[in-house]
Amino acid sequence: MRSDEGTATTSAQLRAHNLARLLRAIHDGGGQLTRAELTRQLSLARGTATVLVRDLARRRLITELAGATATRGRPDGRRARGRPTGVPSAHPDGPVALAVDVRDDSFTVAAFDLTGACTVLDRWQRGRGPETSGTGILADAAGRLRARSAQFGRRVIGVGVAVPSPLSGGTMVQPTLPEWQGVDVTQALRLRAPAEHGGAIMAGNDATLAGLAEARRGVLRGVSVALHLHVATGIGGVLLTDGSPVTGAHGSAGEFGHMPLTGGDEPCRCGSVGCWELRAGARGLLRATGTPERGDRVAQAEQVIAAAAADPGCRRALAQVARALGRGIGALVNAADPQAVSLSGLAATVYHAEPATVTAAYHAALMRFRRADPAALRPSALGDLGALTGASELVFDEFLTLRGLGTWDAPVPATAVPHVQPLPHALGARSG
Repeated sequence: MRSDEGTATTSAQLRAHNLARLLRAIHDGGGQLTRAELTRQLSLARGTATVLVRDLARRRLITELAGATATRGRPDGRRARGRPTGVPSAHPDGPVALAVDVRDDSFTVAAFDLTGACTVLDRWQRGRGPETSGTGILADAAGRLRARSAQFGRRVIGVGVAVPSPLSGGTMVQPTLPEWQGVDVTQALRLRAPAEHGGAIMAGNDATLAGLAEARRGVLRGVSVALHLHVATGIGGVLLTDGSPVTGAHGSAGEFGHMPLTGGDEPCRCGSVGCWELRAGARGLLRATGTPERGDRVAQAEQVIAAAAADPGCRRALAQVARALGRGIGALVNAADPQAVSLSGLAATVYHAEPATVTAAYHAALMRFRRADPAALRPSALGDLGALTGASELVFDEFLTLRGLGTWDAPVPATAVPHVQPLPHALGARSG
């Protein structure tokens, strides 16, 4: 239960409180924990846990899968003594969070169940031409959200949106596309895709949400102080403490790409000079090879990395960017003191291509006392699903509360799922 929901004082409130705690634990555990393990984790009486599980199942919030006695943690893999115990998991008619990852030339829509299982529903890459506008991308994404919301009906508990821009009060400030400047993301989508469900539309910066996802579902899980870096055209990220993002006074912290971590006095699109993203982002690779920026700059940068094995110029550019990436990470570690640093996007790609170069530059940039036990560099476990996963976590954070669960109206079991036509796609659409 969230701290703003008060303390349970009656038996009914205590029951509701325990229902929310149990559902949260099932969500956090990804539907992998047995009822017995959840009972111990939450310090519940066995009989109480049984009643709570039945209540959640009756409300179509969970279903209990048949499970064997747990063998996890036993070196010989043999079953421990005791009765087999069920595994509470997502109900087939249970809550669904819709998530959309909006980029400056594409968007992806996905559905997440209670356990965090993801089904990608739509991927759309815009073609070149005048139709590739920021307004058009938001309108098309809203249309797909409207269709998918109708498909899942009352199961939809909310929509999470990841955008490539810092946000201030829900409004995009200095986004990658000029047309998005000053756009309130949730309001824009709500006007174009009015919700037929009770869930809210919530937005966040894509790099921040990718970091949240790593803390909940990826390589930063269980790390008390962590740093996430996402490199694309620019560089963003987030500092996390106990799995929660530190978003700053205005909700726009983590613009690490606009810090002068590697020197230089070149002007940046943000209005500052010498920004890190000019050396370590996609722009850094393209500038180092003299490649004009056209269309998808991340795809252009990936082509440079792929060509590095055979092209000396690309190889030099990759090494230069790898050094800049490592130096910047070292500076951030000196400032933030994390236990681990996760890398996604081009940061992970560059690290995989030049691990020794990145690591050497990183260690060289660290203060001497940090070098004996440096924060570990961990490439993302979630890849392109990071921002989507983080967006879905926003939705479940709102739903898995007393207030949120009070809005759940168990849907009638579906006899058939309405078919939604796949998106048109210049390169061939994929649809769920």
